[in-house]
Amino acid sequence: MERLTPEFLLLGLLWYVVFLFSTVCHEAGHAYMASRLGDQTAYMGGQVSLNPAPHMQREPMGMIVMPWLSYLVGGWMMGWASIPVDPYWTLRNPRKASWVSLAGPLANFALVLLSGIAIRSGLAFGMFTLPKRISFESLIVGSTQATEGIATFLSLMFCLNLLLGLFNLVPVPPLDGYSVLGLFLPENTARKLEEFRFEYARFTILGLFLAWRIFDEIGFGVFWKCVFFLYTGVRG
Repeated sequence: MERLTPEFLLLGLLWYVVFLFSTVCHEAGHAYMASRLGDQTAYMGGQVSLNPAPHMQREPMGMIVMPWLSYLVGGWMMGWASIPVDPYWTLRNPRKASWVSLAGPLANFALVLLSGIAIRSGLAFGMFTLPKRISFESLIVGSTQATEGIATFLSLMFCLNLLLGLFNLVPVPPLDGYSVLGLFLPENTARKLEEFRFEYARFTILGLFLAWRIFDEIGFGVFWKCVFFLYTGVRG
């Protein structure tokens, strides 16, 4: 394949580092919140950790195979991960389960904020400049060769975590946004939502397809508004 150049593979390695760290933070956020609120299942499985090993062992297809396959085919990475949960605890505590679901996207948004601060600081101090064309890999470019890799890393960190956070808030099972709805509903209704999610877990692929259609119609507009907000007040 012509595209399998050293540069393409090196960029893929950087993509994978960002993907792995972002996904692990997301799942560790879920696991940490669950352990604090009373469900120790993920804690016992080692998921309250930034060590990627237990997450990769649980979902090798979503954490290893699919990210690289999607990158080699499409030039960007996608995948998935999950934490083990106690369904009985979830049904007894639907409101707490909603907070557990929200913790994952919040972890991603925290990384968006941190990388955004680093990007703005680098622009202010002349480490980075604005690109000629915006993409996932180049929200900024390094002003020197030494800062090129840092600029690419921060661009990917900002974009990928923003995408993960927003997409996971789409209120369609099995995404986090579906359970997050329970924070705004009576507890009995929230419990019925969780019952439905467990009962129809076999339709996960259908739910993901529907969620992607919704995100394609609405979510990408929000995504790009957030990206362009990053440049507010920056002179080209």
